[in-house]
Amino acid sequence: MRCVLPLLPAILGVSLIMAGAQTGHNYPTPPEPMDPQSRQTQPPQISKRRVDTAQIQKEADELARMAQTIPADVASVRKGMLPKDVIEKLKQIEKLSKRLRTELNP
Repeated sequence: MRCVLPLLPAILGVSLIMAGAQTGHNYPTPPEPMDPQSRQTQPPQISKRRVDTAQIQKEADELARMAQTIPADVASVRKGMLPKDVIEKLKQIEKLSKRLRTELNP
């Protein structure tokens, strides 16, 4: 009896570990299949927003026109002269770009 008493905690610990191992596994759910045919069960999302293509084209043309002037302005900065409207042009380019990105991104 004296020989078994020091081993009792070890035996109890091993039996608890074994009991925990038999309870089963909780694996995470697998991701969706990559097979394109199985993904087509859902109808495609159609954007309900109408895009004003004429307005977008006008803004894109304005953006391109303004962007063409920036290299000359930067060349002036390299010569030590800062054109007074270059910062405003850059802000306007940024604003137009953001507006176009928002309109074209469904």
